[in-house]
Amino acid sequence: MDLSLVASNLLNPPVLAFFMGLLAVFLKSDLEIPAPIPKLFSLYLLFAIGFKGGVELAKSGFNQQVALTILAAMLMSALVPIYTFFILKIKLDSYNAAAIAATYGSISAVTFITATSFLTEQGIDFDGYMVAALALMESPAIIVGLVLVSIFGGEEGKRDIVWLEVLQEAFLNSSVFLLIGSLVMGILTGEHGWTVLSPFTQDLFYGVLTFFLLDMGLVAASRIRDLQEAGVFLIGFAILIPIVNAGIGLVIAKLIGMPQGDSLLFAVLCASASYIAVPAAMRLTVPEANPSLYISTALAVTFPFNIIVGIPMYLYGINMFWR
Repeated sequence: MDLSLVASNLLNPPVLAFFMGLLAVFLKSDLEIPAPIPKLFSLYLLFAIGFKGGVELAKSGFNQQVALTILAAMLMSALVPIYTFFILKIKLDSYNAAAIAATYGSISAVTFITATSFLTEQGIDFDGYMVAALALMESPAIIVGLVLVSIFGGEEGKRDIVWLEVLQEAFLNSSVFLLIGSLVMGILTGEHGWTVLSPFTQDLFYGVLTFFLLDMGLVAASRIRDLQEAGVFLIGFAILIPIVNAGIGLVIAKLIGMPQGDSLLFAVLCASASYIAVPAAMRLTVPEANPSLYISTALAVTFPFNIIVGIPMYLYGINMFWR
């Protein structure tokens, strides 16, 4: 792998801020970001990336490439939980296997946003419609995970599921709603909206991302102790499955003709794992599953792996594969 890509990623201020957060916990510093602020940062980043995506989509229009990309994204979101479930069943019961599988079928918006920052640093263009793929990849994974529980969870797994609540959580949770809403806002307002909001959505973006990843470093380090419960099998799973999923994503991206930047974002979407939306849904609908397993693997292993090593690794694969 091209080490210059890794070095470029590591020297990106948001990634360095993530390391600062990790170091603060390991050295037992009292550094912390007050509780309401990280939520505000998260909402800001989702709005900014969604709005920018809408503006770009207004420029390009809805065409065959956009439709194929969104279809491929939703297909991967539904397929990943199925094959990862059977891998996880080697060591885990159906409830935990389904919860973790759904987590890895879904996405991490912050990993996606970090990848867009990396592409900008590298001077590689990407299309705004990838945000639509981001917004639509959370819901299928949640639904497939619950179907797996119903089929393989035994008599207890066949309990009545309040599907209205499940669908509401899947399609109307705050991250999906804000992404889609800001995307539509960007489409409707176009260049005029971008000009008006650019001091907010562009100029502040990297500063907010840097502080948010500082907080993510603090949270991820605090979750590391939970990995003792996860065990070697799950830690290995949390590193290898993202690579496998990214590889499948790159093959699909090549087949449907995605350009380099979009291909990286698609690979990152396939490789990332949810630590917010899916865990919230699983806690509501699959209380038998252990949250320490599916949250710690996604947040303390897969998230750091992707933003530190995965993103430059996937770009290196694209550079080799696209030649």
